[in-house]
Amino acid sequence: MLHVAFSFSLIRLLGSTQIPGDASDGLTLAPVVLEDGTPMDRLGGFGSALTYTGIGSLYLATPDRGPADGATSWRDRAYLLDVRVDPGAAVPVSMTLVDVVPLVDEDGQGFVGSASAFDASGSPSSSRLDPEGVRVSPHGTFYISDEYGPYLYEIDAWGQRLRVLPVPDAFLVTHAGATVEAELPPGNASGRQANRGMEGLAISPDGTKLYGIMQSALIQDHGLDAANKRKGVYNRILELDLATLVTREYVYPLEKAKNGVNEILAVDDHRFLVLERDGDGGTAAAFKRIYLVDLSGASDVSGVAALPQTGALPAGVTAAAKTLFIDLLDPAFGLAGARFPEKIEGLSWAPDLADGRHVLLVSVDNDLIATTPSTLYAFAIDPAALPGLEPQVLSPAIDVQPGDRRHRVWPRFHLPAAVGILSAGLLDATAIDPGSVRLAGAPVRSFFGIPACLPWDLDRDGDTDLYCFVDGGALQLHPGDTRATLEASTTTGTPVRSQGAVSVR
Repeated sequence: MLHVAFSFSLIRLLGSTQIPGDASDGLTLAPVVLEDGTPMDRLGGFGSALTYTGIGSLYLATPDRGPADGATSWRDRAYLLDVRVDPGAAVPVSMTLVDVVPLVDEDGQGFVGSASAFDASGSPSSSRLDPEGVRVSPHGTFYISDEYGPYLYEIDAWGQRLRVLPVPDAFLVTHAGATVEAELPPGNASGRQANRGMEGLAISPDGTKLYGIMQSALIQDHGLDAANKRKGVYNRILELDLATLVTREYVYPLEKAKNGVNEILAVDDHRFLVLERDGDGGTAAAFKRIYLVDLSGASDVSGVAALPQTGALPAGVTAAAKTLFIDLLDPAFGLAGARFPEKIEGLSWAPDLADGRHVLLVSVDNDLIATTPSTLYAFAIDPAALPGLEPQVLSPAIDVQPGDRRHRVWPRFHLPAAVGILSAGLLDATAIDPGSVRLAGAPVRSFFGIPACLPWDLDRDGDTDLYCFVDGGALQLHPGDTRATLEASTTTGTPVRSQGAVSVR
């Protein structure tokens, strides 16, 4: 297996920032103090899962199950963070908390990190939740992967679960337990290893598929030996089509059985960055790497009941291709040493720099320890090191000719058309650059002194939408067309693409 690191000149550390480990997030929930003495409003753990919203400098983060390895009644939550990256500034990287919401189920009952808060079958109906991956949907909601299940949930911007997405039974344990020992063999003969569930989550740039990656090999994939020590190196990536709910599975080969995978981040529709690391920090840290992984030649192993512990894969099975992308312990970055953190866990893209370089954020889970700050690193990636990177596309709802239920437009008469771009949850339509808006190829324009785009609550839901006038004579529509495509970008360069109903006259 070939592993080639990219030149340091193409990947540079821009800087880092920290939030003190004893900071408060301002959330008032009972109990005020957890069983281990940690305040319920402790701000931390969010380095476990971080993702860019596509809007301004706002990021979504979800702390995992809280302090003490699931032994407390920590209430699960989501954070909205403001992260700024400016290599020329006196402080090149900064991070502040903007908002926090508790995570609740469909009935408004709060999720908790307690390992003992499971139901008889360990199903999604229970209140226990260990968020380890988070990605924003194109429509203003977000997805999380739950390590306990593992399960996949869609959550609205206010923290309420909207739906449970299917995960194949082969990933699930039959007998849930409150301790690691209770969930290991012989208690379970298949499914995830205890505390080694779906650690990472990616979404394809077009928003049509989720990719969840396990931290370690499944039990039936010979992940453990007779003494329940980790020995298996063939990990699984789950692909879920969000429209059809059809799944596929791929093999990710670990470099060492004792390593674990903590994150997966889409580069395009078949390439991903995968974070693989050991469980040591400080001078003992020996393996903290980010790999570029390609699924284009990998086999779908959904029908393979068991993978070997090591050695050759079954005939006809091809694993995902791996190339070393960043070694975080490379002396060139100056990070290795006594203060290097153990739990490097989150990956997120950020808006490109003015010079065209991509920005990769790498976050650290501090386990909500008061003496350990929450740390975030920012790396600049030359496009030559990662050609073909595709940013995630946002897809807000649009309303062509708002107020006209027939959505009629008259291109041949050069009459102005209108389009409403609707805000929803995390998706703020007013963050769209008005000058970038094109409806069916036609640009926006002002009419009779009225600005081309106006902020307006079109659907009267309390969120400000964007109402734009379009040059009707430039509409690339013809009689019989029933859909019109809107293309634009946010002010920070995130692409926007949506379709709406239209009747051409």
